[in-house]
Amino acid sequence: MTSVTPTTPPNTRGGNEGAPLPEPLWRPGSDRIADAKITHFQRWAAEQYGAPAEGGYAALHRWSVDELDTFWKAVADWFDVRFSTPYESVLADRSMPGARWFPGATLNYAEHALRAAEDPARANDVALLHVDETHDPQPVTWSELRRQVGALAAELRALGVRPGDRVSGYLPNIPQAVTALLATAAVGAVWTSCAPDFGARSVLDRFQQVEPVVLFTVDGYRYGGKEHDRTETVAELRSELPTLRAVVHIPLLGTPAPEGALEWSAVTSGAGTAAASGDSGPVFEQVPFDHPLWVLYSSGTTGLPKAIVQSQGGILLEHLKQLGLHCDLGPEDRFFWYTSTGWMMWNFLVSGLLTGTTVVLYDGSPGHPDTAAQWRIAERTGATLYGTSAAYVMACRKADVHPSRDFDLSRVKCVATTGSPLPPDGFRWLHDEVADDLWIASVSGGTDVCSCFAGAVPTLPVHIGELQAPCLGTDLQAWDPQGKPVVGEVGELVVTNPMPSMPIRFWNDPDGSRYRDSYFEMFPGVWRHGDWITITDHGSVVIHGRSDSTLNRQGVRMGSADIYEAVERLPEIRESLVIGLEEPDGGYWMPLFVHLAEGATLDDGLRSRIKQTIREQLSPRHVPDEIIEVPGVPHTLTGKRIEVPVKRLLQGTALTKAVNPGSVDNLELLRFYEELARTRK
Repeated sequence: MTSVTPTTPPNTRGGNEGAPLPEPLWRPGSDRIADAKITHFQRWAAEQYGAPAEGGYAALHRWSVDELDTFWKAVADWFDVRFSTPYESVLADRSMPGARWFPGATLNYAEHALRAAEDPARANDVALLHVDETHDPQPVTWSELRRQVGALAAELRALGVRPGDRVSGYLPNIPQAVTALLATAAVGAVWTSCAPDFGARSVLDRFQQVEPVVLFTVDGYRYGGKEHDRTETVAELRSELPTLRAVVHIPLLGTPAPEGALEWSAVTSGAGTAAASGDSGPVFEQVPFDHPLWVLYSSGTTGLPKAIVQSQGGILLEHLKQLGLHCDLGPEDRFFWYTSTGWMMWNFLVSGLLTGTTVVLYDGSPGHPDTAAQWRIAERTGATLYGTSAAYVMACRKADVHPSRDFDLSRVKCVATTGSPLPPDGFRWLHDEVADDLWIASVSGGTDVCSCFAGAVPTLPVHIGELQAPCLGTDLQAWDPQGKPVVGEVGELVVTNPMPSMPIRFWNDPDGSRYRDSYFEMFPGVWRHGDWITITDHGSVVIHGRSDSTLNRQGVRMGSADIYEAVERLPEIRESLVIGLEEPDGGYWMPLFVHLAEGATLDDGLRSRIKQTIREQLSPRHVPDEIIEVPGVPHTLTGKRIEVPVKRLLQGTALTKAVNPGSVDNLELLRFYEELARTRK
């Protein structure tokens, strides 16, 4: 990457030194601040561990990164983490990569996820609330979830599954997927999953790396009002995964189990070859703190997806902090996030069980039977924290959806968004159309840590277009190319101290070189995430997009997210993609690709309005050289716009080398850009 001294983009929000602080969109009331779990934690940590009693969140955050060991010890104590053998120290080695957390400790993630089931008063409360496209919620109680996990864990052991073995799921967002994950963790095996809309090649690119011994699978799934058969794909997976000892069939569409596969009902009844666990509950294998919990995958747009391994203890502590303090979740809450098993947000959602919270699982299209579908689910499930994508919020705004008018959302206290930065118009729309006393939490993190670097803080105000603050225990900074921290200007997102949920390694990376190259090459010993951010002078965070797809004209840098935010306010623009291309002759070509809304035409009038919007809201230097209509914008399988592979295509790289075909939602769309590169030559 070319090192250029960053210049503050003209539209950087909240970072102007000396400028009066804009009035926040929302401020928590005194009752909400007093009741927040993070407030109680701070008061307790001040008494027990010397945390600052005054100074609010900013002081607590400073302490959490300055006294990193003490902070994480306090988190473990506050949430009563069960160490079956004690730890020798909190952080034996701070080096990145290679930090060693809680050496000597043993524990089990699944044991903590099912703790609420041990309380007789809660046994019949709802642990999981499953919703499909009928939008009719189906409950699973804590006692039933615990019973199924115990029976399945016993069955896995009977099948020869041992700690460290990999167990895979080709499953939608259904209760059986949660049961399978928890049973896998209970045994000390390593979970990994893909959503059933992934094609066979995409799944094999992931699962073949980790060589699973068990595969949980469905016969198909329902999406957009249609049934999608997956029996042929499953047959291909079975033939191409030679390490499989067992396949467990979940008949979502009513198909009988294929030859040699086990029925889900048989392996969770407790009456099979494994002894029923009975009232004693699941047997939880006590594993070292850094024992692998699951393998997540990067999008893999330019090669095989990175197989990211995170630990039982690291995820347990990070998610307890994130969900129990930042998201303010507890037993009285219902936690709904629109996601699939192929995205880290599903793992994060399941961890809602750690705080005794009811987890809402929606399996279906985000917009079926209409754009307002997710709001209807939030109403019917009584969700208190509802998470979705920024893209869905903006789609609702364009479709003239009126959530508070059409649905009873009185229980929703927070709407959280991720996947891409929430544009200012999205903040305003949620405030105006959901509730004026709504806590809006735009959050940002990554699959790499299965958590957030910055985002939700229930005791802080919300400013339009900004994430509230860096998270506790996360030493988040913006650095210039020389490695100096900057405030009020754009810099690289870095984390200068380890987090427990950082990968313990990548799979099949014996010398750790791929792991090091991914995060520590630019600034050795410091995690560089690959996003441009601004940390404002009032402590909030603005995300500008990926730093590897940054637009740079005449020294002025701007993230692509800023362009999308401005352009996609126009009703004619469904979606856009902007690329900045360094030309061989030293020039710079910046085309803007637009996917138009139905009935819209890219004429001179619309071109002029697009250019005027960018010139006035962003900068004259970022007016595109060309505006080109495209049949669609390509995305990764988890819905993120594909920028770098398109840039490589436009530079003349062959399609097969520019992108991993199995990582793209619609490969045909990329042929347009390949052909454009050919004609430009």
